[in-house]
Amino acid sequence: MVLRVISGTARGRILKTLPINDLSIRPMLGRIKKSVFDIIKFKVPSSIFIDLFAGVGSVGIEALSRGARKVTFVELNNNSLSLISHNISMLGFTDRTEIIKCDIMKNFSVLRGKYDIIFVGPPYRDKNKNVLAFTYNVLKNSVKYDIFKSDSVLITQRHIKESVKNVAGLECFRFEKYCDTLISFYKRVI
Repeated sequence: MVLRVISGTARGRILKTLPINDLSIRPMLGRIKKSVFDIIKFKVPSSIFIDLFAGVGSVGIEALSRGARKVTFVELNNNSLSLISHNISMLGFTDRTEIIKCDIMKNFSVLRGKYDIIFVGPPYRDKNKNVLAFTYNVLKNSVKYDIFKSDSVLITQRHIKESVKNVAGLECFRFEKYCDTLISFYKRVI
């Protein structure tokens, strides 16, 4: 799979990624990424953006290319972290990024900032092809650790079969379906 930056200052640049047979990451398809960024295009410039379960960083890099002021990439996998570092360096975005190595499911408290846009793109399956379900816990922790600004948007990407209950303090105001992928948009409510 060839990953490209869709728009902005790095438009058309190819990102280095893992081999297609490596199932440890699942990059967002270009058409889904384009749709998501079309929806949030007015929020991205000058935003503070966080990419949770960042993989090779394609979503956060897209935000940087479109004018995000700063992007924090959160990832646990060493190969992915190396690729994120390579990609942001290759594109000249190093001065606008932070990379955090952690298991966000166990150490959510490491996130000390407030973010304009929070993107959550966890893996659908583990290396043994067992179904994973991280989204609900990330939603709960995002409220618990209050990583929101007053007008933040939290976006989740999950498999259509992953059930997510309502979380007190969050309202899903929009969702989009792309084959087996659901993209949900949340805002903080008090």
